Amino acid sequence: MSSLDDQIRVLVFAYTDLITHNGQIPVTSAQLNQFRFQGQRVPLSSQSGVFKPAILDYPISIRTTYRAPGEAGPYEDEVVDGLLHYRYMGTDPNHAHNSGLRQAMEDGIPMLYLKGVARGLYHIAAAVIVEDWPGDLTFGVELYPIDAAAVGIAAQSSQTHLPGRHSTAMVKVRIGQAAFRESVLKAYAYRCTLCRLGHRTLLDAAHITPFATGGSLTVPNGMSMCKIHHAAYDANIIGVRPDYVAEVRTDILAEVDGPMLRHGLQEVHGARLHPSQSLAQPPRPSRPGGPLRELRDCVVVRSVRSGGIEHRSCSIPGSVKIKPLQDDLPGV
Repeated sequence: MSSLDDQIRVLVFAYTDLITHNGQIPVTSAQLNQFRFQGQRVPLSSQSGVFKPAILDYPISIRTTYRAPGEAGPYEDEVVDGLLHYRYMGTDPNHAHNSGLRQAMEDGIPMLYLKGVARGLYHIAAAVIVEDWPGDLTFGVELYPIDAAAVGIAAQSSQTHLPGRHSTAMVKVRIGQAAFRESVLKAYAYRCTLCRLGHRTLLDAAHITPFATGGSLTVPNGMSMCKIHHAAYDANIIGVRPDYVAEVRTDILAEVDGPMLRHGLQEVHGARLHPSQSLAQPPRPSRPGGPLRELRDCVVVRSVRSGGIEHRSCSIPGSVKIKPLQDDLPGV
């Protein structure tokens, strides 16, 4: 690799790390193609699955196109046993694109992997080709998070054939999360369901049932929230009633502090969620009749019926567990 290619490649990884917020948010082709080196525009993607800018010695990116559920694609790229199986361009192993990737593998050159998570949006990872299977018309590719010192780690892996399967699995999870985020935000017209903030980079997809406890990466298990309300939701400061009304923990309501507490949290109490654009109602929990979010470690000491909702005081001061009223609940 020439010193110029090396210099540009390092800057490309730094640029993509920046625009993806350390690999956390997907980006468009237009954003990728705004990269410049010494005043010269150097595009990082094209309609082709393998792309090499004229200024570089090796390809800079490989791409897997987004496919809607049930939609067939031209190439069946998939992760198998910790490696991305990236299909050849066509059936000729010596096609220029295939030869370029083979040379990058032999010389240990890292590149970008663009995984389509929605139409025109890509999750970005670092990629190193470590296997070539001409009989299957397939390359084996190790994937690394774009924010994990990608150039150095990826280059070391390709030169020493270090196993990077854990990194590939991590990237696979990130890709799934990126697709989930984009689908949920789109369903809510890219606005927080509580405060209607519309700055896309400040929005998250909050899981109703947490991913770590088996929650699915599907729109019905997500709500679009700004970062402050997402954090408050995960911290059990904000809860959501089955009638889609937000409630704030009573100890937080009693606090006296600055405008962020007053306007950002306390004024959310009693607000009705804004429904998603693609759903008739906001998403319901995956367990029928279950709570949207229960406060953890609650010990019931008091139950009060009110308007079809059971309010329960808990051992955590001021916290409230909210669930649908059941016929067999005792009255007070």
